[in-house]
Amino acid sequence: MNARATPVRAQQISRWVEAHRDELVAFATKLVGAESPSVEPALNAQVLQHLRSALEELGYHVRRLRGRNTAGHLLARPALRPRSRRYQLLIGHCDTVWPEHTLRTMPLNATDGKLHGPGVYDTKAGLAQLLFALKALSALRLKPRLRPVVFINSDEEIGSPESTRHIRRLARGADRALIIEPALGPEGRIKTARKGVGRYTVRIRGQAAHAGLEPGAGASAILELSHIIQKLFAMNDASRGITVNVGMVDGGLQANVIAPESTAVVDVRVPTQSDAELIESRIRSLTVETPGTAIEVEGGLGRPPLEPTKRNRALWESAREVALLLGIELKNGTAGGASDGNTTSLYAPTLDGLGAVGGGAHASHEFIYVDRLAERTALLALLLLEPSVGRRRRRPPVRREADRSGEVG
Repeated sequence: MNARATPVRAQQISRWVEAHRDELVAFATKLVGAESPSVEPALNAQVLQHLRSALEELGYHVRRLRGRNTAGHLLARPALRPRSRRYQLLIGHCDTVWPEHTLRTMPLNATDGKLHGPGVYDTKAGLAQLLFALKALSALRLKPRLRPVVFINSDEEIGSPESTRHIRRLARGADRALIIEPALGPEGRIKTARKGVGRYTVRIRGQAAHAGLEPGAGASAILELSHIIQKLFAMNDASRGITVNVGMVDGGLQANVIAPESTAVVDVRVPTQSDAELIESRIRSLTVETPGTAIEVEGGLGRPPLEPTKRNRALWESAREVALLLGIELKNGTAGGASDGNTTSLYAPTLDGLGAVGGGAHASHEFIYVDRLAERTALLALLLLEPSVGRRRRRPPVRREADRSGEVG
């Protein structure tokens, strides 16, 4: 029988997760202890195997989708044939930005209620939450209306080059997508918007000449690039949340040679698709000022913005109400970075940041708050019981002591 989120279900789930808190923390620790930099397929394969075993123990049918240059990805569905083909998509990633042997200098460390370690916040603790949310529902025999389909990739930190096509295909058929990325900030905000991310390479072609004998015969690509860089930085618009950053430059042959070529690598972050189109047009319309030089522009928007669309807002409101059943005043916010949620939002209602609460993503002090693990696991489990945002039913009144809407960030 299909279950739905109610105060009674919330209490059942919370008690079960609290009773299994030590196992939850141990599984998160196990995943962190298996280092998995994106560029090391063999190491990621070990983490994927841990996750595969755990999902199969839950009665899921798990497929390993092979990758060319990565460890590939896991796709898991409940093994029992469902009556309905409708499903919800849960997405997480097992790769991290940390190179192999980082644990030697950044060891797993539990102090003051925090668990430190490479990848613990982004996003291995979130994967542990995902597994234990499914375990809670299975143990309590609570069957979601929408079949949970789990997709775990090993290339998210490098832009999901191989997994994006799978994510698009899965998102097209999903009623919603729940993204197990870290929550935003110490308050644990849900990410209801993310900026789109683009990368461009601007190349200037000039003319080489001897800097001392025939300086006038040359055309400096470096001089022209300096003009272009200023034009690029002028595209920043803090009031609109648009950032354009020249993060890498290169060029020239020798100090005594007029530079025949130079390049700049540009990072672009935009909150909306219209902003993306505007910046794309401006970058591709750049013209040179230095005689004898020419400009070439390569690249584009790699991930579209995750915008607060009508259906995304409806999913957020559903999550906020579900959180109240657990006594949580859930808040939301906008993230400057991108995730696979940027992709799923094009096709299905998407909610991001359902992973661990902590901080220090991609930094040496990366950590999670251990006492928030159980809370967020219960939240995810309860959210999985919700019907599609397009077919919502009235929920019983929330317990008075938990009826606090809080501030929406």
